[in-house]
Amino acid sequence: MRELNVSMITNSLRDMCIEATHFLTNDMKDCLYRAEKSEESPLGKQILKQLEENLDIAGEDMIPICQDTGMAVVFAEIGQDVHFTGGSLEDAINEGVRRGYTEGYLRKSVVSDPLIRENTKDNTPAVIHYEIVPGDKVRLTIAPKGFGSENMSRIYMLKPADGIEGVKEAILNAVSEAGPNACPPMVVGVGIGGTFEKCAILAKKALTRPVNKRSDVGYIADLEAEMLEKINKLGIGPGGLGGSTTAFAVNIETYATHIAGLPVAVNICCHVNRHAVRII
Repeated sequence: MRELNVSMITNSLRDMCIEATHFLTNDMKDCLYRAEKSEESPLGKQILKQLEENLDIAGEDMIPICQDTGMAVVFAEIGQDVHFTGGSLEDAINEGVRRGYTEGYLRKSVVSDPLIRENTKDNTPAVIHYEIVPGDKVRLTIAPKGFGSENMSRIYMLKPADGIEGVKEAILNAVSEAGPNACPPMVVGVGIGGTFEKCAILAKKALTRPVNKRSDVGYIADLEAEMLEKINKLGIGPGGLGGSTTAFAVNIETYATHIAGLPVAVNICCHVNRHAVRII
């Protein structure tokens, strides 16, 4: 059994909040640069170039890539041989988010009640997804999620008879309805299977997979490639102003489901697909 003081969780998440909101991961940067070179629309190419310049300024001057620094979503994969000391794990996670957003001078966008809507002034609480895994390590992923794209996400409770063609139609419908509102180019996370809530979590987690890594399941990898091609043929383009780059990637995760159901969630993220990972 490994003992781990929760202060390490707090300190790591504090730094991760600041990192994720100021710097894109290498796979996202590479994707942006490649898109700028291949974009067919002159206006689309100009917009992608502006996004590159914005990214450079954010890193050099330590200014957030986007003014919407999002709601903190944390995936905590906890080794079953870890014993936490020094306090509550959930409190430690939220304290890391609080420190990251206050000490990093990031915009606080969270309200304590969805209807009364009083700002918590420190961007907590975070949305936390726990998973118990083998081993004695903790893997933390933080994904600050802006709501311009989050609001464009959809869940479809399809019939089994709808099959893979129904899944394709659902993905294309979600992206078409999102249009310019999701600040394209997008990364499209898709969850298929499970239950109503499980497919949504799968779709959200799919966004944290590197955009240059395809599914390990052969037919799903083929589906990812097919849907990316079809989405980019919609013509929405960078900034929604037309072009051949509507999405950088389509990442699909699947799970077992009930014989009577085919849940599909589409969680869209804008070109600022932010996340940071730490293994403690």
